[in-house]
Amino acid sequence: MTNFADEMKIGTVEFGEKPVFLAPMEDVTDIGFRLLCKRFGAAMVYTEFVSAEALIRDVKSTIQKLTISDTERPVGIQIYGRDIEAMVEAAKIVEQAGPDVIDLNFGCPVKKVAGKGAGAGMLQNIPKMLEITQKVVEAVKLPVTVKTRLGWNQQQLIITELAEQLQDCGIQALTIHGRTRSQMYTGEADWTLIGEVKRNPRIHIPIIGNGDIHSLSEADAAFEKYGVDAVMIGRATFGAPWIFSHEQLTLDEKIDILEELLRINVERIDEKRGILHTRRHLAATPIFKGIPDFRQTRIKMLRAETMPELLSILKEVRERLTSI
Repeated sequence: MTNFADEMKIGTVEFGEKPVFLAPMEDVTDIGFRLLCKRFGAAMVYTEFVSAEALIRDVKSTIQKLTISDTERPVGIQIYGRDIEAMVEAAKIVEQAGPDVIDLNFGCPVKKVAGKGAGAGMLQNIPKMLEITQKVVEAVKLPVTVKTRLGWNQQQLIITELAEQLQDCGIQALTIHGRTRSQMYTGEADWTLIGEVKRNPRIHIPIIGNGDIHSLSEADAAFEKYGVDAVMIGRATFGAPWIFSHEQLTLDEKIDILEELLRINVERIDEKRGILHTRRHLAATPIFKGIPDFRQTRIKMLRAETMPELLSILKEVRERLTSI
């Protein structure tokens, strides 16, 4: 076994052996969800990604994404953008919010981001990506990290060389999602290139692998096979913050946790938006999969507009689960 994970550090933040991180995800990794993931063992959590342009324009909803809690540390704030000055200015604003790490998003594949040259769009303009990275590193005292993909498409798998170039800019860790931008979230993540980057003798920063990890046992297999320093879990956490725990929870306990998430979100925002924030998790949670004739209940659950209504539906679901 390649035992890289023992001494993993990002800046002064030390992680235990085989740390598993919660990936930054838009409309998912708000503070309520991050706190639950942290409680169940996530070694590091990240905010939803933050638009540099919106941040420097002082857009209220974007500024709110910078709210972090000491309970969730270590926590990273991730920013994205295509303008060098805006990214530098945004990084300085983020530094004032006091995260442990500032992460630069060069991996988001969605059209409204990548299509405008930000996120994974930067994979088509490597000189600019490197200039942004270098300028941000120079502008802040906090550790700067990067998250990106293997390349723009299968014909441009540039990550091995790009990792060295980003390291030369002064980043302190690199997260690699094992897909190209053109793959979006389809097909299977290719970890072989992630392993290749990790095995490169010129790479001395931590390499974090991301893509298609659905459990701690799959994370363990990735550590074993590819020697990465940390593993990041994204979509498999939807409606399942307990994924970071080795503890075997009952269905009843899992529903308790989703109800707790609902309460946290309602208290933190308001009833209407708190329910909206929780719906994505209720729609995606693995615990309702396989329940016979569940479609109507799911529709009712996702249309609920008040907390008592939603809690009543979840109570019905509990009763159905105990009778199966």
